Amino acid sequence: MLTDDATGSTGAPQTRDYFAEMYVAGILADAGWDVYFPRRDKGFDMIVSRPSGASTIVRPVQVKGKYSTDEKTDKARYGYVGRVTAFHNDMILAMPYFTSQSLGAPMLIAWMPRGEIKQHSKGWRCEPARFVGGVPEARPGFAHFFGAAGLSAFEAEVGISII
Repeated sequence: MLTDDATGSTGAPQTRDYFAEMYVAGILADAGWDVYFPRRDKGFDMIVSRPSGASTIVRPVQVKGKYSTDEKTDKARYGYVGRVTAFHNDMILAMPYFTSQSLGAPMLIAWMPRGEIKQHSKGWRCEPARFVGGVPEARPGFAHFFGAAGLSAFEAEVGISII
C-alpha cells in the first residue's frame, strides 16, 4: 500500500503501470524496434516500428503489467482479464510479470498477438501464464509467447508499410 507521508493514511495499491510501459519500451528498443509514444494515452501505450527489407513493420502495443503480492495463491491461469482500450490485427499485448521480489524487473514478459485476446464476461482475457509457488511461469503450450522468442515472432509478418 502507498502511504501518505504527511498523514500516514494508506492509498491505492502501487501498480507501477508507467514503469511497466517504460520497461517494455526499453526491451523493444534493445531488440531493434523504434518506439513512439502517443501524445495522449487513449488506446495504445506506444507504437513500434522497424525496417524489414523494402518495407517497415509497424506494431501498436498495449502493456498490461501483472503485479503479484506475497499473498497471491497458485493459479492455473494467470494473465490479464479486463478492459482493452484499442485493438489492431497487428498489435502486441505485452504482459510483464512482476513479483514483490522482482519489482525492479519483471520475471518474464509475454508478447501476445491479437488472436490470443479472447472475449470474456469482464471484457477480454489473455492468460498465457500460471502462478505456482510464488512465481509466474509460462503455461504449457504458451512458452513460445515469452521472452526473445515471443517478441521475434512479431518480425515475421509485415504490418502496415509506411514506405
